[in-house]
Amino acid sequence: MKDGISYPLLLAGLGLATVVLFVVSLLTGPAGISFFDSLEALLSGRGGAAAIVMQEIRLPRAILGVMIGASLGLSGAALQGYLRNPLAEPGLLGISASASLGAVLAIYTGLSAAFSLALPLMALAGAVGAVLLVRLLAGRGAQTITLILAGVAVTSFAGAMTSLALNLSPNPFAALEIVFWMLGSLKDRSMTHVWLSLPFILAGWAMLFQVGRALDALTLGEAAAATLGFRLERVQALVVLGTASCVGAATSVAGAVGFIGLVVPHVLRPLVGGQPGRLMPASALGGAAVLLAADIAVRVIAPERDLKLGVLTALIGAPFFLWLIFKLKREAA
Repeated sequence: MKDGISYPLLLAGLGLATVVLFVVSLLTGPAGISFFDSLEALLSGRGGAAAIVMQEIRLPRAILGVMIGASLGLSGAALQGYLRNPLAEPGLLGISASASLGAVLAIYTGLSAAFSLALPLMALAGAVGAVLLVRLLAGRGAQTITLILAGVAVTSFAGAMTSLALNLSPNPFAALEIVFWMLGSLKDRSMTHVWLSLPFILAGWAMLFQVGRALDALTLGEAAAATLGFRLERVQALVVLGTASCVGAATSVAGAVGFIGLVVPHVLRPLVGGQPGRLMPASALGGAAVLLAADIAVRVIAPERDLKLGVLTALIGAPFFLWLIFKLKREAA
């Protein structure tokens, strides 16, 4: 293990960081509630306005931060392991773009104004539609390049339809709401959003954690993995459906939050020896920690301007690509 860091110690460190950031997230906000008052309001439900702030505003936001960050990190590691490409990320299969399209249609048609859960439900429907279309285009047991091309096609189509909805929107306020939602945020989320997304996220995690050993075997090649008894068609189905379930649910309640599924597995890979089976739990914890930290930062940096979560993660992710380019150029020299 690089730098002598043991795998259990790495997981313990990431887990501790996630717990600490979860607590900090609960204590961060414009309400100005003291530490002990916050804990009392959260645990006892007493304290009037303080209890409402802790239990109905900050707690759902922190829980969603853990769930969504873990989903993005885990699915990114699984896709990178399956496609054997360190630059793969959850949006590659068109799931995020299609979930965004479903949400945009809910706003564009006015359904989100008439029914508060129409937006996340239509976003989930968009994610389900994306994975069905990708599977239909690629076919069962498709080669990885075919799967990637199908995902690119679905992403392009969903992006074009989203742009069309923005272009044709007769209501400038609806267009502005669409743009803001697509930037990603955990603000004003409630326990209803937690309960809505939780079953899909847990189902996605359950599917992805089943493929760890198979992805380790795939590092030796498809022929070697098949010889070891792993059914590659089943592995592909679990990776695609698991990613669709947890990332689709995450996008449906938080909007598009990019780069976490790409950056976190890439940073942690050298620390786990490049094994996808080890990288997936580490990336889940790392993704949760990074998203919690980013959500805390948007509340601290510009609390009065409502800085969007997706904007901050993009500002972090873009320099990462520049660093990666310089790193590859140095290695090639």
